[in-house]
Amino acid sequence: MSVTRVASAPAEQESTAQDREVVPDRVWRTVVWDDPVNLMSYVTYVFQTYFGYDEATASRLMMQVHTRGRAVVSTGHREQMEVDVQAMHGFGLWATLDQEGK
Repeated sequence: MSVTRVASAPAEQESTAQDREVVPDRVWRTVVWDDPVNLMSYVTYVFQTYFGYDEATASRLMMQVHTRGRAVVSTGHREQMEVDVQAMHGFGLWATLDQEGK
């Protein structure tokens, strides 16, 4: 009894976008915006309480919010920044999420 071997053509492999280019994740940011409601002392308190910033750092960030209209208060992975934005909303601050480089 003889065995006959059949050669098969190599399977075509689809290329994906990931094969062509690997793009590293960009850092996400929590941005707190100025509003006409909250006192500067309260914003400083929130930054100290939630983020654990010392008084000098919290005051500097609060002044950026007050004078520039916004400040980046935390950076990291998207999921954590979503948590931080929700926390700022819980404190009554206006905060949004964005990605570095956009």
